[in-house]
Parts: sequence; C-alpha cells; structure tokens
Amino acid sequence: MASFQDPSLREKVGQLFIVRPESLEPAISYASDAELPSRRLQAVSEGMRARAAQYPAGGVLLYSHNIANPEQLLRFSAQLRSLPGAPLLCIDEEGGRVSRIANNPSFEVPHFESMAALAAEGTPQAAYDAAFAIGSYLRKYGLDIDFAPVADVNTNPQNIIIGARAFSDDPAVAAPLVAAYVRGLSDAGIAGSLKHFPGHGDTLSDTHLGYAFTRKNWQEMRSCEMVTFRAGIAAGAAMVMAAHIAAPAVTGNDIPASLSPVILTEKLRGELGFDGVVITDALEMGAITRAFGSGEAAVRAFEAGSDLLLCPLDYCAAFDAVVEAVGSGRIPEERLEASLERIARLRHACGRDASAATPTGR
Repeated sequence: MASFQDPSLREKVGQLFIVRPESLEPAISYASDAELPSRRLQAVSEGMRARAAQYPAGGVLLYSHNIANPEQLLRFSAQLRSLPGAPLLCIDEEGGRVSRIANNPSFEVPHFESMAALAAEGTPQAAYDAAFAIGSYLRKYGLDIDFAPVADVNTNPQNIIIGARAFSDDPAVAAPLVAAYVRGLSDAGIAGSLKHFPGHGDTLSDTHLGYAFTRKNWQEMRSCEMVTFRAGIAAGAAMVMAAHIAAPAVTGNDIPASLSPVILTEKLRGELGFDGVVITDALEMGAITRAFGSGEAAVRAFEAGSDLLLCPLDYCAAFDAVVEAVGSGRIPEERLEASLERIARLRHACGRDASAATPTGR
C-alpha cells in the first residue's frame, strides 16, 4: 500500500486539485477569500515553487485580482504552467458580470451583457458566437478551462446568485443555448464546465455564504434542470461542476450535492451517463467550511464521485487528507486511478498531455 511520503502517490493526488495561486504561496494565509484581492498575487515566487514541489497541483484558478494586464497575464500563465504538476489554467469567464478578463479595462476583448441577453437574440448562434469569442481570447492568454456555461434554469425570481447569468427561466429555451455555448468554447480550444449541478436556479441562498437548498424532487428536476444539463452533456461538455446546494427531496438528507454520492454517482454518472470530469464548486465556500474541515470535505467530495477538488480553504490539509485516505484504503486505489484517467483525457483535450504533469527535480 502506498505510503504518506510516496512521491508517485503525491503526484497523483496533486492532479485532483485545482487551487488558487495563493494556496501555493507560503507567505499568504487567509481565513476568507475576501482577504485576497489586496494581496495582488500576480507572479510566481520561489516560495510557490518550493511548495508546489511538495504539494503539486493539477490546476490553478485565476481571479480578477491575479490579473493586471495582457503582458502580466501571459507571463504569469507561463510561470504557473512551469510549476510541478504542470497545472491546467482555469478561469470563470462566463460573459457578463462574471468575467475576470473582459471586465478588466486593460484588455481589449469582446464584452457581453449577460447570458439572458444572448438568449433574447433568439437563436443558439448568439451563444455559440459569444462562447467562441470568449474561448479564443482565453486560449490566446494561456488558459485551458472556462468554468462556463451556467446551465442553471433561473426559475426562482428571488434567486440572489444566478439571475441573468442563466440563459432563461424556461429549460426548453435554455437547453439549445447551453449546448451551443459548450460547442463554441470547444471549437476555440477551451474546455467548458456545466454549472451548477443539479441546478442552482431554484434556490434562495448564496452557497458562498452558507447553506442553500432546493425543495425539488428528482422528477421535478428531470423536467426542468436536467433538460439543460442533458443538452450540455450531449454537446460534449468536458466537465460538470457540482454545487454546494442540498436537495433533501432527492437525497433524504442535507448533505450538499458536491458531497453526495446520490447526486454525483447515482444521478449524474448513472442516470445521466456522464463520463467526463466532475469538479466541485470551490470548497472554500461557506456552505462547506461551516460544516467541514478542508481535509474531510475533500475526501468526502472525492468519495461522492468528484474527480477534481476546487479551491479548498487549506490546500495542504486537503491534500494530506486525500493522501492519507488513499494510503489507508479509505479511498481505493482503483477509484483514484479512474479519476486520473478522466483527468488525463481532459488534459489531452486541452492539449496538455498527462506526461507533462509529472514533476522532476525532486
């Protein structure tokens, strides 16, 4: 059985994580992501290289405060990619208010009002064209993965987090637009991620802050939320992002979808037949941290069916917990290998083959 210090095991476990750049910087510790914008971490330090040698990450997620201008982003992208683990570079660039690059005045790139505004144009072509434009400039600046499109159906007008980020409150309208967006990103060389499974559009709360839930049962979801997710999967979506919302009428408990084997393994993998990469929403969000430590949340998410673990609050603790869980047999090695195979396919689709992910010079 692999030991806690087994380099090959640590390299494998690292491929399961996508982290903030700050998680690789030993000089930065934080209790909340609200503390990070003022740090303006926009270059790789020697401390980051040293930590990545011990805690290699399979991906890095850039936020607005990590991006200054085109020259800096190109330089930072190259530096990050050279770290142990050969990280895939990720961003939230939906178009509209969640756009880390387009909302930066230093960049001359296309701007889009919102997904709802694209839907108002009346054809899927508008969504395709927007996604292709977004994917093209992401590729230009060294990105691999865009956490988009929003596949939620915004059925609750009091929803405080989704709103116009969704294409529509009608799944029949939203579904072809979600599919077109997926194809547009893919044709531009960027892997997209459907979010937020099993659907954040009918909730009232913000999972960044704490507990959120949907009252819907699975039959109700089948006729609404699953229409858009099925369309995105059929269009070839490489990834699905699991939300931190609870669905007690589906699972029988208050466990967030991102930690629920019923939602991820039984429903997404089993019933919907999705064989791509499942990624959690950020594990540093309040819906998770108020109930679980970083280590236990990471292990539970992986046990539930996630392949990629996004932004734990304490990356080193989460990493060590997964290593320990594999070493102890809590996570079977064949389960780890199944996720690594899916991640390798994702890397290949991004043009970043798995062989580049093996660190050297230990």
